[in-house]
Amino acid sequence: MAEHPAVTGRPPAVGDAGRASTYRTIALRVMPLLVVCYVVSFIDRTNIGIAQQGLKRDLGFGSAVYGLGVTLFFVGFILFEVPSNALLAKIGARKTLVRIMATWGVVTIVTLFVRDETTFYIARFLLGVAEAGFFPGALYLLSRWFPSARRTRMTAVFFIGVPVSGVLGSLVSGWIMHALGGVAGLADWQWLFLIEGVPPILLAVLVAFFLVDEPEQAKWLTPAQKALVRADLEAERSSKEEPGKRHGGMLSALRDPKVWILGLCACGAYTLANAVSYWTPRIIAEAGVGDVLNLGFFSAIPPLLGIVVMLVVGRHSDRTLERRRHAAVSWLVAAAAMLALAFSGGSVLVVVVLLAVMAAAHYSGLTVFYSIPSIYLSESAAATGIAVVTSMGSFAAAASPSLLGFIQEATGSLSLGLVISSGIVLLAVVVLLVGVKAKDLKEKHG
Repeated sequence: MAEHPAVTGRPPAVGDAGRASTYRTIALRVMPLLVVCYVVSFIDRTNIGIAQQGLKRDLGFGSAVYGLGVTLFFVGFILFEVPSNALLAKIGARKTLVRIMATWGVVTIVTLFVRDETTFYIARFLLGVAEAGFFPGALYLLSRWFPSARRTRMTAVFFIGVPVSGVLGSLVSGWIMHALGGVAGLADWQWLFLIEGVPPILLAVLVAFFLVDEPEQAKWLTPAQKALVRADLEAERSSKEEPGKRHGGMLSALRDPKVWILGLCACGAYTLANAVSYWTPRIIAEAGVGDVLNLGFFSAIPPLLGIVVMLVVGRHSDRTLERRRHAAVSWLVAAAAMLALAFSGGSVLVVVVLLAVMAAAHYSGLTVFYSIPSIYLSESAAATGIAVVTSMGSFAAAASPSLLGFIQEATGSLSLGLVISSGIVLLAVVVLLVGVKAKDLKEKHG
């Protein structure tokens, strides 16, 4: 009697076309909603970059206050990231994402009541608490649907949410502040938080009804398709088991030195991310763009290039099953662009081009880098391991905005802060290439 593929762990005997069709079906069902959620998440996290113009005008918030507010977002994020994902492993991704999106939507709306520095700091901290766990939770969800040989391209699709949020967020936020200031007695930045806090609440409802945690629960997959995915994922898990070496749960993830090595790499990645996501509007404004609508337009240009380059790099990484060099080269390019930006001389055209190169390299490197933890770690350690890596990166994300803000207040320029940030990114490249060996990332084409 022939053994069932779920028992043997071998993929069912299907052709490449059948396997591709199965994963295409899953991608079309799972990814659009997940990407939209990430777009909205990043818009609500970074819209403060456009809002700071109104906050400075109405409440007198300078660069140091803005930088500390961004930092406090990450403080809340760090404190609740690992607990959120430890809970995720118990209750599932769907319930976790619903909880996170509903609460961050409410906090975003409440931010319109900010009146001084203290309430601003509280609002940013609570937003970090609310969003904690979304990103690693989404990556964990991908690991339950796609084997590693297909996961990086899906991670790249998921990461489209970052540049898309940069494009849409800049354009929409710029338009809201340009068109609605003073309407119904609300300032432009108050309308921004009110309008952009509604979508995550609506998306939480959609996730509750349309997303499931794993293929076995999907009524839209055939039994044969479920068996294929189950066998592919089981084969991947088996290939990562080594004699005398065990992975399992939070303690195993925390004891694994590679988790901490990747966490140090994430410090460089998040330092770069902050420069792209939070300081792009300020850098463009310093180049001489004062109108908030034009500021939104120019801020939308770098993410457009990032979308194309990120997808190309992610697909090439999957095709070659190579991760380290793809991430390292991307970060090297980003660090070079950051250094050039520090000495660009203030031309709007030069600044926007360098920001576009930096953004494209950042998105590409981050996409490939975040495929590494789920490739290396076992299923039981993946959720916590990714959360630990993300939390460590968030320490750098928490420190760098305040650093850049205080440097700008002291020197009148972001140049020194950009030089320091580029050095941190270069150190992350060294840690990645030295600390993570190619042999540690065992993958098979699937």
